[in-house]
Amino acid sequence: MDSFLNGEIGNGTLVTEFILTGLSDLPAVRFSLFAAFLLIYLVTLIGNGAILLAIAADSHLHNPMYFFLTNLSLLDICCPTATVPKMLESLLSASNTISFVGCVLQLYFLIALAGTEVFLLAVMAYDRYVAICNPLRYTVIMSKKLCLQMAAGTWVTGFLNSLLHTVLTFTLPFCRSNRVNQYYCDIPPVLALSCASTYVAEMVVFIVGGIFGVGAFLVTLVSYIHIISTILRIRSAEGKRKAFSTCASHLMVVGLFYGTILFTYLRPSSNRLVSMLYGVITPMLNPLIYSLRNKEVKGALKRVIINKHSYLLCPLCLAWKRED
Repeated sequence: MDSFLNGEIGNGTLVTEFILTGLSDLPAVRFSLFAAFLLIYLVTLIGNGAILLAIAADSHLHNPMYFFLTNLSLLDICCPTATVPKMLESLLSASNTISFVGCVLQLYFLIALAGTEVFLLAVMAYDRYVAICNPLRYTVIMSKKLCLQMAAGTWVTGFLNSLLHTVLTFTLPFCRSNRVNQYYCDIPPVLALSCASTYVAEMVVFIVGGIFGVGAFLVTLVSYIHIISTILRIRSAEGKRKAFSTCASHLMVVGLFYGTILFTYLRPSSNRLVSMLYGVITPMLNPLIYSLRNKEVKGALKRVIINKHSYLLCPLCLAWKRED
């Protein structure tokens, strides 16, 4: 247990910290990056926080679709919080070190939250499948109990999956270096520092990640095949538009999520850029997609802002009123 918490290496020395080198080669733009990432992080917190507030305040949005959206917004707050504050500290102080325990916790929560999002997107796709393909039985099938069980299942599975990978990664001895070639602690760059065989850890990542990832993707894919097939059979153009509008936002989020994953495998040399896109940019874009594409969320946000008499957002309120 002590070797796991302290990172014991082969010659008896203990690894007490790691050096994150992902942004160390950009000293000239350090303060510009700090300002940019701080702005993105604040927009992410405000956007996803607004989604949570709007759904909680509007009883019309208390249904399965928006219950799962609250889970997605919570994930989009937690995921960048696992990496961005440390990245901002490094950019501001020019110190790229992270403690061994800090690295363990960062990797654990990152993998857990990313895995939870994979499962949650599949659950959200199934919810849209039931709503469009079996609307008369939607409220019966997607009961409150089932929704709670499915949401809890995504979180529990994501965190248990991450525990397995974290233990396998940090019980290895580290004797090559303590320099992590990334701006946060992730499995591949940390495994690259081990002087022991990483075969078991890599195979577990490949097998377990493959089963869960491909399984969740197939649920999403099959759900949307049935959804599109059902929409195409609707005769009226207005009916097709309304049916598609109920899943358009989720489809865009799914495309953005799996697009970044696909790009990671096609362009491994651009892994740092893709990591920033997934870990920092995507959580900021998700609430914008749902608030701009979804009239119910947009309307709920208007009512929350207007009812709270937010003077800071008054110009935005006036713009919305003129639009109405």
